[in-house]
Amino acid sequence: MENFKKITKQQSPARTIAFGFAVLIFIGAALLSLPIAVRGAGQLPGLDALFTATSAVCVTGLVTVDPGDTFTLFGQAVLAVLMQLGGLGISSVSMGLAIAAGRRISFRGRSLVREALNVESFGGMVKLVRSIMAMTLLVEGIGAVASYPVFARDYSPLHAAWISVFHAIASFNNAGLDVLGGGHSLIPYCNNLWLNLVTDGMIVLGGIGFMVMLDVLRCRGRFRKLTLHSKVVLSTTAVLILGGAMLLWLTEPISFLAALFQSITTRTAGFSTIDIGAMTNAGLLVIMILMFIGASPGSTGGGIKTTTFFVLMQEVRIIFSKRRLGAFRRRLPEESLAKAATITLLGTIVVFVGTFMLCVLEPQHSFVQLLFEQISAYSTAGLSMGITSSLHAASKAVLIVTMFIGRVGAFTLLSLWVSRPEPSAKYTEEAITIG
Repeated sequence: MENFKKITKQQSPARTIAFGFAVLIFIGAALLSLPIAVRGAGQLPGLDALFTATSAVCVTGLVTVDPGDTFTLFGQAVLAVLMQLGGLGISSVSMGLAIAAGRRISFRGRSLVREALNVESFGGMVKLVRSIMAMTLLVEGIGAVASYPVFARDYSPLHAAWISVFHAIASFNNAGLDVLGGGHSLIPYCNNLWLNLVTDGMIVLGGIGFMVMLDVLRCRGRFRKLTLHSKVVLSTTAVLILGGAMLLWLTEPISFLAALFQSITTRTAGFSTIDIGAMTNAGLLVIMILMFIGASPGSTGGGIKTTTFFVLMQEVRIIFSKRRLGAFRRRLPEESLAKAATITLLGTIVVFVGTFMLCVLEPQHSFVQLLFEQISAYSTAGLSMGITSSLHAASKAVLIVTMFIGRVGAFTLLSLWVSRPEPSAKYTEEAITIG
């Protein structure tokens, strides 16, 4: 045990976080495989248990079995805990429990939280974690209470209360899992304005990131007082939500309420109020683009992130305007463009490689179906065209790896193994023709 602790302390924060997610997934899979977690006398196959646990921890929402029909209350509770730990991050939750117990937080503990939340400074880390925990409980509590009247119409009081709690956790953590049964997601509530608005609100709050939420509270909603990061996240999120809703409304025979909900949930939440498999190719393309962009840094969502997309779009703009990289009367560091391009390229490679493997393993499915499934897994969006449960074991393994990469981050995983010092020697610079 002492040797294990010594080895663990020698690892980088990113490597420790990745290892923690992996351990949590296997623990979750073991719990979901127990007879007490599964309805009836049957036992959940190990690969399906691993797939479901990975989907919950990586807050994705892709499933090979319906959680409501397959799992008992114990199994559903395990899923809820996995979603909460996966959304907030193991290190943040651990630090929160340590604070609640009155324990002193070590420098390494602060480093892990800093890496998990993607913040620059070590200052105020304890206060930050306290605020995050309080905000999470507050938003999920309000969401559960607000959702209860809707579910109470169709279920018994205790059952409706549990569905409301589970739905609030899944919504705020952008997980997309539900325990309604039937495999219909939220399609039965497509025209329920109240549940749509409550779910939309929790998804957006979970997707913009904790730092942005705290910044908005600090500035009391005054946009001009916000940090550049918050301005970029909020403006990009608004454009993607409204733009996506308009495109879906124009390409699909659905109401604007359904289009708005789908535009919000598509960017990593995974709920659906329409049949994804029945959508047109134009609508599917819109959804795939939104899924790939995903949520914002430091949030419970995945994808390449809104700030990455914003920086790339700003680079396109400055090529034609001959201006420097920046926005809102602020300049952006030049290295931000290189990082944004790297993250996008790595994400594209993961999607292409995974889609190629799925095409080889699943020739009976169309290219669009497999590409959709792979993008959904990488961006931890959780939407599906209805083919997940019919995939072969090897294909499920591909999606499991993809979901893990999407949650931890391809850029982070690559940095785990590449830690070479910067070379002192520099070669002669010479230009090449590009484009």
